[in-house]
Amino acid sequence: MNPANGEVNAMMITIASGKGGTGKTTVATNLAVAVGEGVTLLDCDVEEPNVHLFLEPESITRTPVTTMVPKVDTELCVQCGECSDLCQFSAITLVAGELYTFPHMCHSCGGCVMACSAGALTEGTRELGELEIGQCKNIELISGRLRVGEAMSPPLINRVKEAAEGRPLVIVDAPPGTSCPVIAAMEGTHYVVLVTEPTPFGLHDLKLAVEAVRVLNIPFGIVINRADAGDDRVVRYAEDEGIEVLLSIPYSRKVAEYYARGRLLVEAMPEMADAFAGMVEKIQKAAQEGRP
Repeated sequence: MNPANGEVNAMMITIASGKGGTGKTTVATNLAVAVGEGVTLLDCDVEEPNVHLFLEPESITRTPVTTMVPKVDTELCVQCGECSDLCQFSAITLVAGELYTFPHMCHSCGGCVMACSAGALTEGTRELGELEIGQCKNIELISGRLRVGEAMSPPLINRVKEAAEGRPLVIVDAPPGTSCPVIAAMEGTHYVVLVTEPTPFGLHDLKLAVEAVRVLNIPFGIVINRADAGDDRVVRYAEDEGIEVLLSIPYSRKVAEYYARGRLLVEAMPEMADAFAGMVEKIQKAAQEGRP
């Protein structure tokens, strides 16, 4: 958003972190509130979504989300093994002349259905979780909620992102870490904000996150949370690597108390609202220039 004229350019920004507990959701929610109207906030931390605790959305609609899994017609199956040979995840296996499917191991590529020359495999479905859409004042919140025990979160993350297509400014709260769900959240976005803290563990996991974003070739920058509670190692690393520090968030007891109550940083420190809104200008400029 350009605060000078109120215009919002179409953009998707992912807020990520190398590990949990750095303040990723804090940055995502406060950034959304600081920009305000026209923002869509996605909670893609589908295993443990918690953005709703801060924004308390209303008028929530819930839609089941399913994924493709193979369905076997045993009368048509000729036990040729073409499908099981193709599957890299052992989600479909031929054992002693019997074809077995393991839906929770399936990555829904559909290759087995295409490979079946006998026509014994068709596309079935299984439920992954729910898609939730609600409103909080002038912010649209779209969340995914994975079913308990479900291991395949990337398909649900992709559905959450698909639900935001066409929105002018989308902020994605990604899962923590650098695993497949995080990559799914970052893919296709215009810019990644990596949230870290000035500690040895924070720097270690930040480096892992930086490597992942660079592989994806997405412009990115850093937000340092609790910036005055550690040392300058993250700042020095950013300088050495040529990475822009978009914002440094100070540590204070007041902020900690607000966070514990599910309140927003921009409410505890109203002056931070302009700082968060100003981040979007920096991000738009960096994304357009394709840096760092």
